[in-house]
Amino acid sequence: MEKERNVDRLARYLIYAASLAVVLALCWYLRNVLVYVILAAVVSLLCKPVMTFLGRLRIRKKPLPAAFCAVCSLLIVMSVLLFIVTQIIPVASNIVRNIFDNLAKSDYSLPVDSFKIFVADINSWMIEHFSNLGPGFRIEAVVGKFLAKVLNTASISSAVEHVASFLVSIGVGIFSVVFISFFFIKDSSLFGRIVSAFVPDDMESRVIEAISDIEYLLSRYFTGLMIEVLGVALLNLLGLWSLTGIGFSSAVGIAFITGILNVIPYVGPLVGGVIGTILAVILKFSAGSAAISFWGFILVTVLVFVVTQLIDNFLYQPLIYSASIKASPLEIFIVLLVAGNSAGILGMLVAIPAYTVVRVIASRFFIRYKPVRRLLQKEQ
Repeated sequence: MEKERNVDRLARYLIYAASLAVVLALCWYLRNVLVYVILAAVVSLLCKPVMTFLGRLRIRKKPLPAAFCAVCSLLIVMSVLLFIVTQIIPVASNIVRNIFDNLAKSDYSLPVDSFKIFVADINSWMIEHFSNLGPGFRIEAVVGKFLAKVLNTASISSAVEHVASFLVSIGVGIFSVVFISFFFIKDSSLFGRIVSAFVPDDMESRVIEAISDIEYLLSRYFTGLMIEVLGVALLNLLGLWSLTGIGFSSAVGIAFITGILNVIPYVGPLVGGVIGTILAVILKFSAGSAAISFWGFILVTVLVFVVTQLIDNFLYQPLIYSASIKASPLEIFIVLLVAGNSAGILGMLVAIPAYTVVRVIASRFFIRYKPVRRLLQKEQ
């Protein structure tokens, strides 16, 4: 009898393993669709506070239609995201314009003559050491033939085809994410019903509760993250505009670049500060009319980013990373450290949302285990 129970248990485990393998294979095969669904879920979480606010409004004591609130929420959030992205364009255009202005004023005679001498020396060296090339060898002719071969009609046509295919894929992806997001926003319980349809009946209530907790915590996290981006960008904008004098549009673009990079934990602020300083120096000194000294300008710019980072570390991040997902700063640091070592920057970006999901699942389904109880004891 005991042997039969062991066999049954082994068969059940094999069925579970086979089912899991099939599910993972389907997820890999449909990975593009899953990415669209995940992105739509993130957008719906960002829209959730706006949707909640609009749902409380009344016109003649009647609530607004859910579809109308969903469209308005989606438009508001997408407008904010589009505004953040478009603020980077003026910085790039100013840098390109300054570079071309400086090139237009440059004297090309010396660089061109030096390059001609350099090429002539290469030809002489090649003819001297490789006699089979002949006295008429010219490396510029060889390079020209190679470029003509590479840049033929077929390669250009293939490149255009790849670019067009990429643009179509981007368009399809954006439309898919927006379309799926609309239904997730309109019906907040839709995602939970979809997931609960694949679980046993005795676990359905716990799964729905877990999904509700995950949506609540992740909505707070992503909303707080967007507020952090705007807050960091605003502080950098005020500092750059008032202290460095690089111009309002340039300051806005650099501020939003640093704000977006600040989303990457620990590494992002440093990278954003370095890139922001380089861009500010290029915009300030490319025209050659800066009244402030070079090192003085760099010092002031770095000081702006450092002060902003201190405010972010002691004010913004404790409210977002710790309070929003109900985890201690030590937990967050260890999770980010492990994710960074195993998956790099991408791992650090998804570490906190993934850890939030794991915490909720553990609290709902594995709380009977002692390590889970000890880790989550503050929540009990």
